[in-house]
Amino acid sequence: MKVDDKKTSQETGGRRKFLKGSLAAAAGSAVGFPMIARGAAHSPVVLKMQGAWGGGIFKEFAVDYVNRVNAMAGGSLKLEYLDVGAVVKTAELQTAVHEGVLDGAHLVTAYWYSKNAAASLFGTGPCWGWTANQMLGWFHYGGGRKLYEELMWDILKLDLVGFMSGPMPAQPFGWFKKPISGLADIKGLKYRTVGLAANVLQEMGMSVVQLPGGEIQPAMERGLIDAAEFNNPTSDKDFGMQDVAKYYYLGSFHQSQECFEIIFNKKKFDGLSDTHKAILRHAAEAASADMAWKAQERYSADLQVLKDKHGVNVHKTPNDIMLAQLDAWDKVLDTFVKEDKYFAKVVESQKVWFKRVGEYENLNAPDYLGAYKHYYG
Repeated sequence: MKVDDKKTSQETGGRRKFLKGSLAAAAGSAVGFPMIARGAAHSPVVLKMQGAWGGGIFKEFAVDYVNRVNAMAGGSLKLEYLDVGAVVKTAELQTAVHEGVLDGAHLVTAYWYSKNAAASLFGTGPCWGWTANQMLGWFHYGGGRKLYEELMWDILKLDLVGFMSGPMPAQPFGWFKKPISGLADIKGLKYRTVGLAANVLQEMGMSVVQLPGGEIQPAMERGLIDAAEFNNPTSDKDFGMQDVAKYYYLGSFHQSQECFEIIFNKKKFDGLSDTHKAILRHAAEAASADMAWKAQERYSADLQVLKDKHGVNVHKTPNDIMLAQLDAWDKVLDTFVKEDKYFAKVVESQKVWFKRVGEYENLNAPDYLGAYKHYYG
C-alpha cells in the first residue's frame, strides 16, 4: 500500500467513525428532547376552558386569551373555549376545575366570594386610591400572588393554578330608573352588585341582590330590582340596560378596580411541558395589555351610543355617595379584619404596598383633567 493510499484509508475510517458518532449523538438528542419529535408525530395537547361569559365583550376578552395561547403554541397545544353553562353553572366553575371536570375557567374572583370573603380582595376589593392596573402590580410584584396561592392551596385546599389578567376601569355606580342627587335617594333601593361591594352598599342602606350578569336586565324590567351595575358601557349596552333605565351614573368606589381570573386544574397544569406552562402564563399577560387598550376604544364609543342613540342621561355619581362609600368600606373592612387573620394579612399587604406606590404615582401625575379641559373645554 502506498503512503497516500494508507492516508486515504485512515481518513475514510475517520469519517465513518465521525458519522457513526454523530448519528448516535443525534439519537441521544432525540431522547433528551422528546418534544421536538412530538410536534410532528403527536396530536396537540387539548385543554377545555369554560367561561362565565356567553357573549358580549367579556366573552371576546376570554376568546382573545384563548387565541393568544393557540397562536403561541403553534399547534402543539390547543385551548378550547366553552360558553357559559356549557358544562356547569357559573357558580360551579371553580369546583369543576378543581375536580378535573373542566381543565380551566375564565371568570372573576367575586364569583366564588361565598367560599371565602377574601376572594373579593383579589378583584372587587376596597379602593386604596389605586386603579386595577396598580392592583395587578401588587399581585405580581407586591406579594399578592403568594397570598392568592395561600388562599387557594392552604386555606381552601383547591387543586388550582391561577393567573390574574385584564385591568378593568372603575365600574359605574350603575343604572337607575329615577335621577339620584344624593345619599338619601338610594336608601332602601333594591340593587344588584357582587362581592364585598354587596356588604358596602348594604351598609349604606341599600337592599342588595347578587345576580349573574345575564339576569340583571330581566330582573330590572320586571321590577325585582330598582337599580343595578354590571361593569362597563359596552357590556351594559349589550345587556339592554338602556331599555329599562335612562339614568346612568359613572364613577364609584364600590368596585373601583377588578380583573379577570384564569384558572387551570393544577395536576393538569403541572403535567404540561415547561413551554406550555409558560405559554399559558405569558398569554394571560399579553391578553391583559391588549384588553386595557381595547377597553379604552370600545367603552368610550359605546358610552356615546348610549347617550346619542338611546337618550341615556349620563352623570357622575354624587360626591356625598362617593364619600359614604369610603366610610362604608371602613366599617366593612373593620369587621372582616377582626374576624379573619388571613383577610387582615391581605389588607395589610395591599395598604403597605400602595402607600409607597401611591405616593410616587400621585406626586408624579400631572393634572390630566386640567389638560383635558384646556383642549376640550
